[in-house]
Amino acid sequence: MARISLQPRRTPLVRIGEWYARRRYGKVLDPLKAAGHHRGVLLATGALEAGVAHWKTLDPGLQQLAVMASAVRIGCSWCVDFGYWEGTRHGAGAQQLRHVPVWREHRQLYTALEIEVMEYAEAMTETEPAVTDAMAQSLVAQLGERAFVELTALVAVENMRSRTNAALGLVGQGFSDRCEIPPLPRPTA
Repeated sequence: MARISLQPRRTPLVRIGEWYARRRYGKVLDPLKAAGHHRGVLLATGALEAGVAHWKTLDPGLQQLAVMASAVRIGCSWCVDFGYWEGTRHGAGAQQLRHVPVWREHRQLYTALEIEVMEYAEAMTETEPAVTDAMAQSLVAQLGERAFVELTALVAVENMRSRTNAALGLVGQGFSDRCEIPPLPRPTA
């Protein structure tokens, strides 16, 4: 349950954001509603997300696996729900996305590079980042510096999203219900 009201004052900026979200996603996103309480946060978040949408160096499937691995590690149910739906829309494998919460038990579904990307995303997501020189060197060698920087920034952005949404108490909005193959339930700790 959200820890704040998801009914911000309906300013022109909030109404524009709602219109855009309905047009793009079919409904108004709860993180947008929460950010609507603070004009500066709403503007900055919107600008950041618009910029991230133009990052195209890293393979889209790797992008989605990195985002999902980070969201699962943090435990943001909203991000997992939305990320699964968004990933399947952008061509990421539904079975792969479905198994991200338990990917170590299903390594056969992933390439060596995909596993390295998820390991890196998880290492970056730790409260004290656990990224090693060997991880970075291997990914730079396989992806190139430009895509590696994009991967790193993408995981950092997802950390911000997931930590914000989890702290605000946002939960799934039913995006994954619209997918052909639903995600697996998250494992309990």
